Amino acid sequence: MRSRSNSGVRLDGYARLVQQTILCYQNPVTGLLSASHEQKDAWVRDNIYSILAVWGLGMAYRKNADRDEDKAKAYELEQNVVKLMRGLLQCMMRQVDKVEKFKHTQSTKDSLHAKYNTATCSTVVGDDQWGHLQVDATSLFLLFLAQMTASGLRIIFTLDEVAFIQNLVFYIEAAYKVADYGMWERGDKTNQGIPELNASSVGMAKAALEAIDELDLFGAHGGRKSVIHVLPDEVEHCQSILFSMLPRASTSKEIDAGLLSIISFPAFAVEDVNLVNVTKNEIISKLQGRYGCCRFLRDGYKTPREDPNRLHYDPAELKLFENIECEWPVFWMYFIIDGVFNGDAVQVQEYREALEGILIRGKNGIHLVPELYAIPPNKVDEEYKNPHTVDRVPLGKLPHLWGQSLYILSSLLAEGFLATGEIDPLNRRFSTSVKPDVVVQVTVLAENKHVKELLRKHGIHVQSIADIHPIRVQPGRILSHIYAKLGRNKNMKLSGRPYRHIGVLGTSKLYVIRNQIFTFTPQFTDQHHFYLALDNEMIVEMLRIELAYLCTCWRMTGRPTLTFPITLTMLTNDGSDIHPAVLSTIRKLEDGYFGGARVKLGSLSEFLTTSFYTYLTFLDPDCDEKLFDDASEGSFSPDSNSDLGGYLEDTINQESQDELDQYINQLLQSTSLKCYLPPLCKKSSEDSHVFSAIHSTRDILSLMAKAKGLEIPFVTMTLPTKVLSTHRKSLNLVDSTQPLLKKPSEDDFQWPRDDHGDVDCEKLVEQLKDCSNLQDQADILYILYVIKGPSWDTNLSGQHGVTVHNLLSELYGKAGLNQEWGLIRYISGLLRKKVEVLAEACTDLLSHQKQLTVGLPPEPREKTISAPLPPEELTKLIYEASGQDISIAVLTQEIVVYLAMYVRAQPSLFVEMLRLRIGLIIQVMATELARSLNCSGEEASESLMNLSPFDMKNLLHHILSGKEFGVERSMRPIHSSTSSPAISIHEVGHTGVTKTERSGINRLRSEMKQLFSVSQAVSSSTHSSKPMRSSTPSSPTGTSSSDSGGHHIGWGEQQGQWLRRRRLDGAINRVPVGFYQKVWKILQKCHGLSIDGYVLPSSTTQEMTPQEIKFAVHVESVLNRVPQPEYRQLLVEAIMVLTLLSDTEMNSIGGIIHVDQIVQMANQLFLQDQMSTGAMDTLEKDQATGICHFFYDSAPSGAYGTMTYLTKAVASHLQDLLPNSGCQMQ
Repeated sequence: MRSRSNSGVRLDGYARLVQQTILCYQNPVTGLLSASHEQKDAWVRDNIYSILAVWGLGMAYRKNADRDEDKAKAYELEQNVVKLMRGLLQCMMRQVDKVEKFKHTQSTKDSLHAKYNTATCSTVVGDDQWGHLQVDATSLFLLFLAQMTASGLRIIFTLDEVAFIQNLVFYIEAAYKVADYGMWERGDKTNQGIPELNASSVGMAKAALEAIDELDLFGAHGGRKSVIHVLPDEVEHCQSILFSMLPRASTSKEIDAGLLSIISFPAFAVEDVNLVNVTKNEIISKLQGRYGCCRFLRDGYKTPREDPNRLHYDPAELKLFENIECEWPVFWMYFIIDGVFNGDAVQVQEYREALEGILIRGKNGIHLVPELYAIPPNKVDEEYKNPHTVDRVPLGKLPHLWGQSLYILSSLLAEGFLATGEIDPLNRRFSTSVKPDVVVQVTVLAENKHVKELLRKHGIHVQSIADIHPIRVQPGRILSHIYAKLGRNKNMKLSGRPYRHIGVLGTSKLYVIRNQIFTFTPQFTDQHHFYLALDNEMIVEMLRIELAYLCTCWRMTGRPTLTFPITLTMLTNDGSDIHPAVLSTIRKLEDGYFGGARVKLGSLSEFLTTSFYTYLTFLDPDCDEKLFDDASEGSFSPDSNSDLGGYLEDTINQESQDELDQYINQLLQSTSLKCYLPPLCKKSSEDSHVFSAIHSTRDILSLMAKAKGLEIPFVTMTLPTKVLSTHRKSLNLVDSTQPLLKKPSEDDFQWPRDDHGDVDCEKLVEQLKDCSNLQDQADILYILYVIKGPSWDTNLSGQHGVTVHNLLSELYGKAGLNQEWGLIRYISGLLRKKVEVLAEACTDLLSHQKQLTVGLPPEPREKTISAPLPPEELTKLIYEASGQDISIAVLTQEIVVYLAMYVRAQPSLFVEMLRLRIGLIIQVMATELARSLNCSGEEASESLMNLSPFDMKNLLHHILSGKEFGVERSMRPIHSSTSSPAISIHEVGHTGVTKTERSGINRLRSEMKQLFSVSQAVSSSTHSSKPMRSSTPSSPTGTSSSDSGGHHIGWGEQQGQWLRRRRLDGAINRVPVGFYQKVWKILQKCHGLSIDGYVLPSSTTQEMTPQEIKFAVHVESVLNRVPQPEYRQLLVEAIMVLTLLSDTEMNSIGGIIHVDQIVQMANQLFLQDQMSTGAMDTLEKDQATGICHFFYDSAPSGAYGTMTYLTKAVASHLQDLLPNSGCQMQ
């Protein structure tokens, strides 16, 4: 017999250690590990971490085998691992109904349990008796299932189990928006059972999704049916949320040592090396002690000051735990493993030596890792005074299996028994390495021969959709329908993936379904869902954004392939040529660069070898998945009954269609409406409209009342000029939010009446037949909609089933062709068209820690959205908050979508912004237009509603970016009959002149030089009972359009600039960097801050730490009670002056500081100075706040700057509270 080598002897020592400290707790029947001899439950997370040592040791034995017994030992250890993983699988499969429910509800009540009975795999506590929802635990299971399968273990046995794992992928793929209880099972750190979005859960889910994607669960013995599919866009969502959260761990925890598991082994979820290092340094500086790391700041668990008789803490109690939090040795194991992975021998050495001092020697000299080290109760005061000086005592479980297992694994790695690649066979450790540049392959396809010919005239040769047969092209939504069948399983009643929008990463792969190659066009080109795709400039803009996104986010092998269809709607109005924006885009794509992305334009056949393929076998004929049995099972999208038109590419003979073709055709079958309305005749926009109506609340109530036979005394039933356009005109976002009532004029057209004097709808329908003007058709349909409702059958031209809804849908299409944006938005609102991506856009913003409010301030009309909502609830809330004003509701949805685009593409725009108030943003947009175009509030609101989506998005970007910009009336020809001015938005250069003005063209409006901006943007909306003030600014001074060579007043010299800056910053809630941390410091030195009657008490610092998002949100909610954005900004400036005091030596400033009194006092001082210089005439005050308009418009710095007066006001306000030696007022 060979003698045992030195390494063999050491391995045997580790095997004894594993046997005595870990495997002795393994149940022989289920394979689960109980937490300790006293605590018999099996926690999912602890079980997985605890078995890692066994897995590692098995691989070490296999590699270093001296003799056959070693190989047997390796097999035995590996089977222990398989047994435990299958035990956990068993526990979860018994809760299959929860997995099915949770995919749709994401509710804490429907989640998988966090712990199970070790002996029976059954549950141990009720659904609501524990913080069960821990996405990171389920994700950790999937991550190691993937890693262990890749290392050669066979854990999954049947296709039913594969289907279950596929559904677990759906369970965790929404992690980026699921608030859970996190690694410590507590949620919010007050331990009151409040779930929150945890970076550790999002990171672990991202790692699991990436690891298991395209993995064959049967290992080397499987085929395509046992492969798991993950949609790459869900992974990318998690990635961007992580990027925006770290180093913060959640809203209530500014840092958490649990993040070590996602920035390093096992997840390696963060791709930015700098972010990894920042997070690691935060953990070391804020949480590390002499015995390990605290879990998070003010963690009361097992501290001497914790009351063991109750679970929750009182908010103010958290301060007691500061500096006496327990320290956990387990985190040092993460640092050792991290050092091994990074090749940092010094880090490994330091932590291994430090560990020697805190491991506990058990019997026979084995090393045990305790759960935590706590302060002895009699030494608490000493530790408060001198943190990290008192000797601590070990408490909790001994050994702590999680820590013990990682200790053994780290020792095996550090001593060279294991290589890093062996415990990470899927190469997650390379996530931070530099990625090669991505080249996006773009293939442009013409919808039909006509479009192909038009392109050829311009020298652009493309294939049409029919030319590329047998490759198939379908719209992206078809892919959503197909994916809805993935993971279905009748035996377990699993329904597959919930119908969800598929992003551009998903549509940039090629798919092989039943041996046919499919390519899917991206969702943004799909016009059936929302009107953004009707604007060709917007489509081009979306293409630019998506190409840049693909360049930065593509992680798969091969290149992304984006199919861009040129459809009939991309032609000019008369259909005789390609839209210029689309043409210039194709030219740019040919150059090889577009919007910063590297692109290669070519035909699809050239790209077949370099693209990434996904094989979807679950639709194969031999699968038990039937294509047609599910119309009732909800695989169709909510709007599958609406117009689903697709590409008419299947020109192959119908007989040869297999079941898949029939299925796709059924999904595509277009219920597109036959044309019922008369064709439009091209009239000049000056023609008077035949029909007219006023759209005010009283009229409509009266109309409806009459329709129901109620008599309401009211003016004669004439409805003056232009129903919809008047509504849009009467919508005045600038001065007042009340619709205006107009008196009927003499020459108004009378609506047809019946014998009872009511509006005769039948006659209206007759008139509709002869009406050939878009606006008039809209007016008539609107009246019918109000009186009869959307499902009333008009029997137009004697045909049955022609409902008002059908006619409105047809009108929507016509308005789209004519680019009548105001009308399109309005009909979209009437039809209650849901923005398909609205709920996702909203979730994106929330996940980036931005709260949303919809509706105009103040509360209760303004509604806050702080957690993701299902699409129906969200739409309902928006309509409620908009006061049922359709225009505002539709615009709100549109702006949420744009904000989400920007938060993904340019997160830097949102720095120091916590709450986005959509109502105020809309108001500011209208104010900007009124100011720039020198027009009334009504005209500005109408102009806003008529902006094309592209211009709307531009205007929003300028407001967010804080850059100066100008709005001009544009000279571009107006093809449509729209009555609003065409508008162009320009960035303003250093000289304060827009580009067109510099070149001397288009001097219709010289850049805003009026004395004063539109005042009362918000104040009058809260005082709408006051007489309406004219919103027309004072007459412009300076250059007129004639003196082209004259001196131009630059932006710096203009008045109204600072008022505008404050109004914009106040509307988007932007605060100075470090503002919230400074507020926290002041609150420690006084009893509270009073803002507009609401007090921010100092007790909040007892619960929350300075960097917490939760604290920032709390401050924000008090500031948001101020309805005027410019006044809010002055309050923020006053608080910034106050923060200078918090840096002084004083321990306390004393009582409650009234911030609004300070601002009012500063305003008085300003007025006194102004009066003394004789400026009496121009000092107009804001009616709501009493602040002088010139004070709003003063720069912060300078002798007459707001800071000067605010500093004086602070000094005099606090004179009594300051020590005598303090500075006296000048």
